[in-house]
Formats: sequence, C-alpha cells, structure tokens
Amino acid sequence: MPKNSLSRTFVRFAHGYKRFFILAIAASGLSILFQFLMPQVIRITVDSVIGDRPFALPASVMSAIDSMGGRDFLRTHLLFCALFVIVFSLLSGIFNFLSRMGVARGTEGTIRTLRNTLFAHVQRLPFAWHTQNQTGDIIQRCTSDVDVVRNFIANQLIEVLRTLILITTALTLMFSMNAALSFVALIFIPIVMLYSGIYYRRISRQFRDADEAEGDLTVAVQENLTGVRVVRAFGRERYEVDRFDEKNNTFANKWINLGYTLGAYWGLGDLVTGLQVLSVIVFGSLLAVRGSITLGEFLVFVSYNQTLAWPVRSLGRTLSEMSKTGVSLTRLYEILVARAEDEEENPGRAKPDLTGDIVFDNVTFRYETQSVLKNLSFTVPHGKTFGILGATGAGKSTITYLLNRLYDLPPDGGRITIGGVDLRDIDRDHLRRGVGVVLQEPFLFSKTIEQNIGIAVQNPTLEKVRRCAAIADVDESIIGFANGYDTMVGERGVTLSGGQKQRVAIARTLMLDAPVLVFDDSLSAVDLETDARIRDSLRQSTGDSTVILISHRISTLMHADCILVLEDGAVADIGTHQELISRPGVYRRVFEMQSDAAKGGPRQ
Repeated sequence: MPKNSLSRTFVRFAHGYKRFFILAIAASGLSILFQFLMPQVIRITVDSVIGDRPFALPASVMSAIDSMGGRDFLRTHLLFCALFVIVFSLLSGIFNFLSRMGVARGTEGTIRTLRNTLFAHVQRLPFAWHTQNQTGDIIQRCTSDVDVVRNFIANQLIEVLRTLILITTALTLMFSMNAALSFVALIFIPIVMLYSGIYYRRISRQFRDADEAEGDLTVAVQENLTGVRVVRAFGRERYEVDRFDEKNNTFANKWINLGYTLGAYWGLGDLVTGLQVLSVIVFGSLLAVRGSITLGEFLVFVSYNQTLAWPVRSLGRTLSEMSKTGVSLTRLYEILVARAEDEEENPGRAKPDLTGDIVFDNVTFRYETQSVLKNLSFTVPHGKTFGILGATGAGKSTITYLLNRLYDLPPDGGRITIGGVDLRDIDRDHLRRGVGVVLQEPFLFSKTIEQNIGIAVQNPTLEKVRRCAAIADVDESIIGFANGYDTMVGERGVTLSGGQKQRVAIARTLMLDAPVLVFDDSLSAVDLETDARIRDSLRQSTGDSTVILISHRISTLMHADCILVLEDGAVADIGTHQELISRPGVYRRVFEMQSDAAKGGPRQ
C-alpha cells in the first residue's frame, strides 16, 4: 500500500484537531529554545563570569548587568547565574507540559473519530465481506491496531517533530561554534541511517507477521467463547486448549524473533551512539587543551552533542514504532477502503410499494466456485403463504439472503422482482424494512427481552411488543420470568431456550409490520403443538402480508397456499400439499418419512 495513502488516512482523521497539534508543535519548539539556552548560561558563567573573556551578549542585557555591578557582582553572586538556569528549565518544562497537553487532546480526538468512522464503515460493508473475514481478526483490527496508532500519535509523532527541531537547532549551534568538531559529531549519522533503513524493512515484515498471529489468536478465543456449549457438550476442552497453545506459541515465536531483531538494532545503535559521544569528547578535549575552543564552549558543545546523540539513539525505537504503526494503519486502511453497500455500482435508489408478487426469473447464483441456485423460476403471489421445502444445502437460505439483498445477483444471474421492480434497483434500507426475515439461528443482544423485541423499530411501545410476543406464542413464557419483559438476555441469548429465542426473534420481525415475511426454518426448535399455534396466529395477524415459510417440516408447510420443492438449487416440484402428496417425488417421500416417525415406526 502506498505510504502517501497512509499519510492521507492519518491527516483525514486528525484534520478536525489540527489546532491541538499546532499548539503541541509550537510549545515543543519553545521548550527546546529554553532547553538550548541553559548550556549558554553555563558557557557565559564559565568563560565570562569566572573567566575573563568578554561577554558576547546584546547591549540591553549588558546594560542590565552593568547596572547591577558588572562582572564583579556576578562573580560574588553565582546563584544569580544559577537562577537563570532554573528559570529556563522551568519555562522549558511548562512549554513541554503544554505540548503534551496538546498532543493528548489531539490524539484522543483523532482516535475517537477513527474508531467511530471504522465502526460505522463496518456496519455498511456487504454481508459477503463479513463472511469472508473472521470476526476475531476484525475485532483485533478495530481494537489492538487502533491502540497501536493511538500510542504512536501520543508518544512518538510529536517526538519525531521534536527530534527534527532538536537535531536542526543543535547542528546549527554546533557548526556556529566549531565546524571541525561538528563534522566529528556528524560522521556517525550516515552509518545510523544506513543500517536503520535495512532494519526498517525487516522490522515492518516481522510486525506484520506478529499482528496476523495475534489476529489468529483472537479468532481462536472468540470462536471458543462463542461455541463454549458445543465444546463442553463434546468434551473438546483438551483439544481447544491444545489448539490455543499452538496458536499462542506461534504468536510468541513471532514476537521472540522480532525481539531478537530489535535487540540487535538497538544494541548496534547504542554502540554507534557511544562511539559518537566518545569521539566528540576526545577531539573536543584536544581542541580545548590547544586553546582552539574555550572550556565553556567545550562544555556547551558536549551538552549539545548529548542533545544530538539522544535522538540518534532513539531512532531505533522510533523506527520500530513507525513500522508497527504502519502495519496497523495498513490493516485499518484495508477495512476503510472496502466498498460499502451504498458505494457499489448499483446500490439501488427506488422505494416502491412492496406489496406485489415476488418473481424469481431464471435465477442463478453461486458462492465463489460453488453453484447454489440453477435457473430457478417461480412466483410468490401477493398476500399468500408460500412454502419452500428442501434438504440441507439445497439453497433455501440463499433465497432468503437474495430477497433481503444480503447478496446481490450478478448481472447474468437472472432477476428477482417485487411488484415488477428488480430488487437490485430498490434501496436496501427500504427493502429490508419491507422484507422481514427470521433466521433459523437468531441472534439476541445483551439487553432486556423488551429491548430485543422492540429493537426493530423506533420508539416501540410495550403494548405492541406484547402483542407481537403473543402472536409468536412467547408472551406467557416471558411473563413467567421473575422480571418479565425486563429480564436481561445473556450474551447471544444464553438465558433462553432455543425455542424461546426463535419465538423472540419472530416477535421482533413482526414489529416491522412488513408486507413480506420470511421464516427461514425459524420454527425448527419449537415442538409441533407450538408450531401449529404460531402458524394459526400468523394467519390471523399478518393480513395482506406475503408469507414465505422455509422449513424441513411438512407440518409447517402443509397449510401453505403453494409449496416449492427445492433440490440441488433447482425446482423439483411445486403445488399444494394435496397435489404434492398425490404424485411420486421428494415431497411425498419426506411426508411419508415424517408421518412414520410421528407414528413411532417405519411403514411396513
């Protein structure tokens, strides 16, 4: 990914907080100014107060010194000179504090904007994107990688600018004092830059590997916690521990290798920095002994060289943090540039009435290389109940996803229309409010039951929530809880049974008053008696709504106005219950099997 794209990404989120970063840079510059003035006070004290060299100070400053008694006064009041050092140190500290404050405000504002934008963008990404990316890795990017960027901005970004100011100012002052000694200080910097460039590429690659290993580790934890009941039910604890240990070892080894690289880099940096400081001290001492520079100038030069040596020494840490941040920004950038649903070539803008017939016209669909639906054609009349029967993998759920535009048909994949309008031309939000879907495995939020049911609409009333719950045959169960509708549902609804969760999900969808209702095997976890009561309630309450029932139970589908039998993604048969059982085929075979099972034994 181009580096300028990363820069633009950062500037985009930091733009609204640039005043804080400007404050930080300005305050940092003033802090450095007073930091450099302190050695000058020491030089003047050594050379011109204790020594006899003339003062090289502005006339206004000399006039003030003369009014106090001149050189003799300062010699007898050296604390006065020390006071200037204290004042400059205090001012440097104050401006450094202001710089840190500006960085903190700018950083937190920038990261807050980044987090909000990232989360909002993830909400807009297509369903296909979510199925192609692991949840744990997405979580790791939205948390750990954001924190890496935050830490760099807070701790390194201004330090990089501060370092540039320090190096520029220090070199300018050092060359103004003695060019030869300055060249001695500079001779080691090209060496540092050379091996820094070599290590930078290696460190970047290793940080990327470590980040990906951390993502795999997060995925393992997330999957284990999500499927903890399955793990316990099949006694897979030992396997999960071993699997986690394997990924944890991989993660640890990546960081160990990275630690070796960083250790070698920092060690070499310390060696070069030490040689640079030693060279300046040795060569500067010779110049001072020969009288080429004064003792005060030598002390100031050594002080400035220390100021120069620290940024050079910390270059390793800065580059390693830049590498890590670059990797994290790249991983975040990959999410941010992913095309959202409303940015696709044909997002759909029409908002038609969704009360017409639903027509599948020669629909063909595949997931990557797996063909699911093949030249599928059928019509669901408006206001009727339409059943779909099919084995696992026949394409039943895919029909649901296509109706809701969680997936879109390719240009050559046929057409699906409602009231004659192609679904691809319909605004997604409008379509999803008009096509209520209940999935086989409903997701419930960690909220109260009332909130879980009412979440489908704005400002739901308890009266409507209870009415929809009654239709879904779950009102009495909820009232039976100690806190009724205020009962908190645990993460993923673990406090409710499978059947209760399905019925709560049905009630939630009924809140939409949608003209099209799709039940994707959403009664599979309830008993036959409850199934019958819910279907009776739906027939009485859905009015003119078109109802599509997808199920593997004949008893759920038998009262539908029309039933489609799906086999290997194609129409195997279609008709009413009586028509389908009157002729050989998949439907009659399933009906006979389920009838035998209900009677308690196989047919003779």
